[in-house]
Amino acid sequence: MTVTPVLARIDQDLPQAIQRLQALLRIPSISTDPAYNDACDDAADWLVEELQSIGADASKRPTPGRPMVVGHLDGDGPEVLFYGHYDVQPVDPLDLWDTPPFEPELQDTPKGKVIRGRGTADDKGQLMTFVEACRNWIAEHGRLPVKVTFFFEGEEESGSPSLIPFLEENADELRKEVALICDTGLFNDKVPAIIASLRGMLGQEIILRGASRDLHSGHYGGAAANPIKVLSHILASLHDESGRVTIPGFYDGVPELSPERRAEWGSLGFDTATFLGDVGLSHPAGEDGFSALEATWARPTCEFNGIRGGYAGDGFKTVLPAEAAAKISFRLVGDQDPYKICAAFQAQVRRLVPPDMEVEFVDHGASKASMMQMEHPLFDKTKAALTEEWGLPATFTAAGGSIPVAGYFQSILGMDSILAGWGKDDDGLHSPNEKYDVESFHKGTRSWARVLGKIAEG
Repeated sequence: MTVTPVLARIDQDLPQAIQRLQALLRIPSISTDPAYNDACDDAADWLVEELQSIGADASKRPTPGRPMVVGHLDGDGPEVLFYGHYDVQPVDPLDLWDTPPFEPELQDTPKGKVIRGRGTADDKGQLMTFVEACRNWIAEHGRLPVKVTFFFEGEEESGSPSLIPFLEENADELRKEVALICDTGLFNDKVPAIIASLRGMLGQEIILRGASRDLHSGHYGGAAANPIKVLSHILASLHDESGRVTIPGFYDGVPELSPERRAEWGSLGFDTATFLGDVGLSHPAGEDGFSALEATWARPTCEFNGIRGGYAGDGFKTVLPAEAAAKISFRLVGDQDPYKICAAFQAQVRRLVPPDMEVEFVDHGASKASMMQMEHPLFDKTKAALTEEWGLPATFTAAGGSIPVAGYFQSILGMDSILAGWGKDDDGLHSPNEKYDVESFHKGTRSWARVLGKIAEG
């Protein structure tokens, strides 16, 4: 079986493939709002029928929340798992949409033709690139070159509460040689990228309480402990002048960036000035000794995400607040242990809280970073396939954010994930007027067809 006729069939079938995608996009499968529970069921049913139409043994699996979809297609060669999610973000604010979010349409833009609508890029359009690749392999050759299990989730946009129990209960069915995940994008909108590492996450909230009530600053100022002042001191203590985090043991498990990886990333032509300029900034503010790209892909962080205390309304109120609070997120890399860091962070904060004040900590989740074992031969095969399709050397990159499912596949199923996607920076994920380029959909489908063929090679 060769991929060449499959690619030709994909080209010919593109209009029909877009119509199928639009049918899925019309289903308002918003997982965060119970009002759309039936729509999530409808989307799962639609996917089951679509998988069955190409010969898969597919079914909708109930969970305490939104259903999962699992399907199996027989083939030759290795066994792979493909993951995507069919749920989408809410569409608010609706008045900022130029077209109805669940009435997808093709539009011509200065940069090319796009499909406009909620879920086009995140993640229905990406998910369907793989389904269409499988459809055309089967239509051309009667079977796939590899064995494929499809796994579609319906709660990714609402925290995946059913995911871990489902993986644990169905581990034997879902565990394959490698997982393929299409929920990422191209580098710089043109270079095919395989994400080799994902940062982990630790979320903490500090609440400081002082006096029994807000105090008049003229009566108590200078005599009473001020929670905002103490909180400011605590936050300032978490970094030194070079931008490094001061929590004891914070950098335990942080890997050194190899010269080879640093050179590979340096060759990508990342423009820091443009990256910051797009959001109205001009000066990198991270850890000394690392570029902006290295700082977001390979270094851990401690960031302040919200702060409250005292009077923040119009006018002025001379008050010493009884309470102040801050929300802090830590992005983690390598083998950093979020639970050890949490304990060390809380201990450091407690040391800085004066005797007349109490502190409360609120946990907001913890997950380790995910690092893929790129020595697995399927990574290089995927890289070669993407290079052939896009005409530019594919690269191994990292992600500053987190994709928790990849970590769960490692910890629960014991398998790595190949994360490759075709999104672009201006797709507007989670925003009004979300879109997916027709080129991304078309070449993404061709890319997966090439990957399947390359994986099957000995």
